[in-house]
Amino acid sequence: MDDLENEVPQEVKLIVTEEMRSYIYDITKWAKFLSFVGFALAALLVLVSFSVPSLLGSNPALAKQFGALGQGGSMAITIIYLALGLFYFYPSLLLLRISNNGKQGVLFGSQESLNTAMQNVKSLFKFWGIITIAVIVGYFLLIFMVGAGMGIA
Repeated sequence: MDDLENEVPQEVKLIVTEEMRSYIYDITKWAKFLSFVGFALAALLVLVSFSVPSLLGSNPALAKQFGALGQGGSMAITIIYLALGLFYFYPSLLLLRISNNGKQGVLFGSQESLNTAMQNVKSLFKFWGIITIAVIVGYFLLIFMVGAGMGIA
């Protein structure tokens, strides 16, 4: 038993079956679709961000509602929408890379392309994991601040 534990493991070779190749090919189709939707949403957010100042300038009632934000209100909204556009661009780019490299890996049997696709999958999940942690921490801080505010009042 001890001899088995002390053995140096040999390099493991994974085999990609036809069924797995089919799944990966289907994944690449959905990844491409989602990347295009994400790019369109990012472009829309950027376009909206640049139209906010003119929209607020042309509609006095709307400008009055955002007047509570101060004179920099339209600038703040512009920056927020630009940030959201960039926020949607990065995962869309990763999805496009997954789609292109995964498809190439499956169709041409390119191990390097499949490795790159999996690296992008890892980056995508890491991105969403970090965002999820930030949102959870933000919720806890919000709950803490509301609780502290109730304790003071």
